[in-house]
Amino acid sequence: MKKISNNIFLIMLISGSLITISANSWLGAWMGLEINLLSFIPLMNEGKKNLMTSESSLKYFLIQAFASSILLFAIILMLLLFNSNWMMDNNFYELLILSTLLLKSGAAPFHFWFPGVMEGLNWINNLILMTWQKIAPLMLISYNLNYNFFMFSIILSMIIGALGGLNQTSLRKLMAFSSINHLGWMLLAMLNNELLWITYFLMYTFLSMSIVLMFNNFKLFHFNQIFNFSLINPIIKFFMFLNLLSLGGLPPFLGFLPKLLVIQNLVEMNQIFILFISVCLTLITLFYYLRMSYSIFMLNHNKNSWMIIKNFNNKNMTFILSLNFISITGLIMISLIYSIL
Repeated sequence: MKKISNNIFLIMLISGSLITISANSWLGAWMGLEINLLSFIPLMNEGKKNLMTSESSLKYFLIQAFASSILLFAIILMLLLFNSNWMMDNNFYELLILSTLLLKSGAAPFHFWFPGVMEGLNWINNLILMTWQKIAPLMLISYNLNYNFFMFSIILSMIIGALGGLNQTSLRKLMAFSSINHLGWMLLAMLNNELLWITYFLMYTFLSMSIVLMFNNFKLFHFNQIFNFSLINPIIKFFMFLNLLSLGGLPPFLGFLPKLLVIQNLVEMNQIFILFISVCLTLITLFYYLRMSYSIFMLNHNKNSWMIIKNFNNKNMTFILSLNFISITGLIMISLIYSIL
């Protein structure tokens, strides 16, 4: 019965996002966002219930409800005063709507709720929050672009995503700040090319899935678990952290491809200054990924040679390792296909 109810909420979650994307009015888009929100709250509370899960679900509900109320206020105000003589400047409504959508997606400077909510959820809910829950707000943002405010949010998202992950020991918070940094790249891609940000988002979803499923399979939430978890097969550990480097955008992994497309587009648009800032801040994210990976591989740990290693479910690991292999070798395969064609 519980599984059936979860499937119903999942269908409602998907339907809410699709209603928002296909809506031809702001009121219809708002309705889709509300359906999406109300269906995700029960999914956040499934499984083991603890204080952190309850706190995260309550925090998420309050922030999203606050953003939805401001969005509805802006929509009604815009409709009521549209033909009025004392109508405010159109930029006011644009900034108000854009701010609420950035708050819903977790972009800086409205990111404050995102790492805290991520910390209290399980990995599957985190994956939904990092990927699917961003589709509807980002699609609405692409309809309502304001260059100056956009550039401010992009640069701030990249700075906070880069610097916020430096001193983190929680893998969930690390993925949260990584998501904020990638969101800055998506907004930057959106500013120049609509198809480009969708490509970036699909690549980011694939890479996040390959990493999160690995963390979820081994129930890893903090760095010290990885140091002490001697039962992890070294090859699987190698795949795990090469995926983190791929998510950071290190060539020749697949994660470098969406960044390469954005860089190429910025060069063609002659936006060298913002390109320089973006690449420098991405190098900071690569630094803490490399620091973590180097520590995991190089530091010694005790391992009992007589222990029989039974550390993973073969059914799950076949699929997960396939995703990891594509993530690590994807750019090489794409280059070979491109050269053949």
